Amino acid sequence: MTTTIQISDELKEELGSMKLHRKETYEDIIWAILQDIRDLDEQTLREIERARAEIRSGSFYSLEEARKDAGI
Repeated sequence: MTTTIQISDELKEELGSMKLHRKETYEDIIWAILQDIRDLDEQTLREIERARAEIRSGSFYSLEEARKDAGI
């Protein structure tokens, strides 16, 4: 099923500037943006879990330690 959406001229221009080639559709661009968002979310969740594991294992520097090492 195909549907029509309304977007502002400003958004249309912005989407147009993201085209990698002139035959790329706005749908292609929107799908690429959505994929980037999903990937970022998954990556962010992995990084948060990694940071939690580092904290649990004590493998981190406190702010005070970092300042001391930097001579601040």
